[in-house]
Amino acid sequence: QVQMVESGGGLVQAGGSLRLSCTASGLDFGDYTMAWFRQPPGKELEGVSCITWGGGTTSYADSVKGRFTISRDNAKNTVDLQMNSLKPEDTATYFCAADFQGYCSGSRLKRNEGYIYWGQGTQVTVSS
Repeated sequence: QVQMVESGGGLVQAGGSLRLSCTASGLDFGDYTMAWFRQPPGKELEGVSCITWGGGTTSYADSVKGRFTISRDNAKNTVDLQMNSLKPEDTATYFCAADFQGYCSGSRLKRNEGYIYWGQGTQVTVSS
């Protein structure tokens, strides 16, 4: 049984930092491109960042470029999202997702279909 568990969310002031982590189990983690999505209150799900299974390719939404960094540790089955210079508009529920041998690009981030496994989400709230 595949499980994806996010952690690290919380309340932070604008300009602060948070580090989200997603731990996966029950799958061959190294075969999956991993992504972070987020859903702001009352809005649709949007892609934030992705990283290919070997970690060689990453991509970011324009809104987070230069502030967020995605990384993965295939030995620990984890994918992290380091979020710096947080803004109130980053407030959202953040989800990690896994795409079997998928590709990672800006255009791929705009489509959430095809991601097989999803976590339950972790809430990030940025106060102004």
